[in-house]
Amino acid sequence: MKFKKLVLTGAAGRLGSYLREPLSKMCDELLSTDIADDIGTLYPGERYAQADLAKYDEIFPLLEGADMVIHFGAIVDEKPFEELLGPNFVGSYNIWEAGYQHGVRRIVYASSIHAVGMHKKRDFIGTDAPHRPDTFYGLAKCFTEDLGSMYWDKRQLESVHLRILSAAQVNNARALGSWLSYDDLIHLVTRAIDTPSVGFAVIYGVSNNDRAPVDNTKASFLGYRPKDNAEQFAEKVLAETPAPDLNDPAEMLQGGPFAKVDLGQSGIAQMTIVDDRKKT
Repeated sequence: MKFKKLVLTGAAGRLGSYLREPLSKMCDELLSTDIADDIGTLYPGERYAQADLAKYDEIFPLLEGADMVIHFGAIVDEKPFEELLGPNFVGSYNIWEAGYQHGVRRIVYASSIHAVGMHKKRDFIGTDAPHRPDTFYGLAKCFTEDLGSMYWDKRQLESVHLRILSAAQVNNARALGSWLSYDDLIHLVTRAIDTPSVGFAVIYGVSNNDRAPVDNTKASFLGYRPKDNAEQFAEKVLAETPAPDLNDPAEMLQGGPFAKVDLGQSGIAQMTIVDDRKKT
C-alpha cells in the first residue's frame, strides 16, 4: 500500500535518519521536519520543513493532507521539566490536535521504556503494565500515551506507541536485553503504519533478544516479528563488563541509568551512545 503523504518529525535525529529513506518509499510525498536548519540530501519524494514542535502555528500547516504522522521529534534526554514542557509535552498535543483537525488517520509515536522505567526487569512486564515513569522525560511519554488513548476514545484518531528500549550500538550489558537494531526499528515502524486497524496500541521497541526484559505478546496483532538478536555481542560485552551491583537501580530497573539519576539530570550522560546516524 502506498500513501499519498506521510509526515516524519524528528527527521534530523539519529533514529529519524534511518527512517527517512524507507518512509519515502511508502508514499508519494514524505514531509520531513525538525528544528534543525537542514537534514542533508533529500530522498526522491521527500521535502523538508523546519518547524518548532512547541509552536502550533508552525506544525498545523505541515499536517494538511497527511495520511499519517510518524512522530519522533522531542528532546531525547532527561532535562528540567521547564525545558521538556514545550517540545515533549506541548509538542505532542500540537501533533495530535493538528492531526485531528486535518483528518489524519494515525499517529505512530516514539514512546520509550522510560514510561515504565521504575518497574523491575525481572518482572517481565507486558504492554499493559501501569505507567511508572523514571524521569520527567518518561513522564512526557506517559502523557503522550494517555493523550493518544484519549484521542482514540473521544475522536477516533488511531495511534501506535512504540516503547523503544535502546536503539543504539550494543556496548554495555543492559543493551543485551534492550537492543533494537535499526533494521528492526524500520520493520516496527512499517508494521505500525501498514497494519489495517490499530485503534490505540502500545508495543515495545526491542529486537529478538534472548535477554529481552519485556513481553510483546499482547501486541502481536501488529505483526512485528524482529529478526536481530543482541546475543551475538554477548561474549565481548560481558568480558568487558564488571560484575553488576545488585543494589544499583540502573542494573535492576527497566529504565537503566534513567532510573538512577536525579530528576532533571541527564540520563544520556551516564551512557555510551555512539552517534552513528545515517548520512545522506
